[in-house]
Amino acid sequence: MARTAVEHGKAAPVIVWFRQDLRLGDNPALAAACASGRPVVPLYVLDDDTPGVWRLGGAAHWWLHMSLAALGADLAHRGALLVLRRGRAEEVIPALARELGASGLLWNRCYEPAAVARDTRLKATLTASGLTVESFNSALLHEPWTLRTGAGGAFKVFTPFWKAARAQPPAEPAGPPPGHIIAATAPGDLLSDWALLPTRPDWAGGLREAWTPGEAGARARLDAFLDENLVGYGARRDRADLSATSRLSPHLHWGEIGPRQVWRAVEAFTAAHPEARADADKFLSEVGWREFSHHLLFHSPELPERNWRPAFDDFPWVNDPTAINSWQRGRTGYPIVDAGMRELWATGFMHNRVRMIAASFLIKDLLVHWRHGEDWFWDTLVDADLANNAAGWQWVAGSGADAAPYFRVFNPVTQGERFDPDGAYVRRWVPELARLPAACIHAPWLAPPEVLAAAGVRLGLDYPAPIVDHAVARNRALAAYKTIAGTSNAKQ
Repeated sequence: MARTAVEHGKAAPVIVWFRQDLRLGDNPALAAACASGRPVVPLYVLDDDTPGVWRLGGAAHWWLHMSLAALGADLAHRGALLVLRRGRAEEVIPALARELGASGLLWNRCYEPAAVARDTRLKATLTASGLTVESFNSALLHEPWTLRTGAGGAFKVFTPFWKAARAQPPAEPAGPPPGHIIAATAPGDLLSDWALLPTRPDWAGGLREAWTPGEAGARARLDAFLDENLVGYGARRDRADLSATSRLSPHLHWGEIGPRQVWRAVEAFTAAHPEARADADKFLSEVGWREFSHHLLFHSPELPERNWRPAFDDFPWVNDPTAINSWQRGRTGYPIVDAGMRELWATGFMHNRVRMIAASFLIKDLLVHWRHGEDWFWDTLVDADLANNAAGWQWVAGSGADAAPYFRVFNPVTQGERFDPDGAYVRRWVPELARLPAACIHAPWLAPPEVLAAAGVRLGLDYPAPIVDHAVARNRALAAYKTIAGTSNAKQ
């Protein structure tokens, strides 16, 4: 069912095209539209049809619905209605511009390859038809063409990249949300018509419990992190059993908060709490990894689909659907891996340290191609981000940038013992092992029979035996890495 059109007056309106910037504060496109004095038409286009666009996964669909609902409510509070339309943006937007007699289109830039190509074509089309088209940066501290090596190329190693980024403080955020928006509107879809939410079955209960999508939820998450977890972040961030990370990644991906806002908030907090400086620097470097990933994708558009290091094209991957299924379901027999995969399925999220452990297990213990892991995370993560996802999986595989030592193989037992020392994380997500003592919980197959019996654990029945022997798998992985050439570190 479509909304009815609302008369927008005589002035030709401007369209603000929301994409991965689902917020009102620090939104330079919206700020510029409001400053123009013309009626503003907020628009979101669900574009699954442009060639090359990665269709959203299930968890991302859920988040998008919730975030658009929040954005729509925030806009309505300020006198504007969010217009929803579905289809190829290159067709939808010119048609809407003609309907409205619009004078211009404003958006905040995206950096995925298909989006860059689409936006370039769209800008040319609309400019040729007489519209004013402007784009802005809201998603990155520094855009990909602004940071270059001394030789003039793109950075391939994080440390010099981040040093260069820190030497150029980001621009100030674009300002607070507008108090009132002079608005126009047009017919659009109802959000419910898009059927983004799961129904049969409704598997989103854990997501609803874990997250509050939207700009207000993002700001609350940042404030809570600063108040509760920034001090001590450097020492605690890898602990899977602690709520010590920011959990801002989905909010940043969907643009419910911008990195410049995060940067300024952290710097303001540190000014008032100088003891947090080292922890703040560590946290900001994690924001920097996000930034680095987006720069990599911009300069290497094939990153999500091809090895960044061509030598890995000859890597002897193993095709093992049974093992992949066990990994996806959290039934590998390695508790820290299984806990992470179950957390992912239940909440659309996985602790970052556990992501590395689970990814290493799939790639190196099972010798499964990183694309299988990338695809699964894309479908199940609420923070599924093309740049971060591709760069992260290639980093673990060793085929990506700055992936040294590329041959590192995480031991899932020792990683569990180190980063979940009392087993609290495993007990939460692998409840069949909850009664095992900490000394046994990360390697239950080594527990004495009487300990397993006392905990009510029957290996192979209640919980699987390991699907692979890690020591054997590690040797197999190292042998596989020795078969490929050209795996020395990329240099700046």
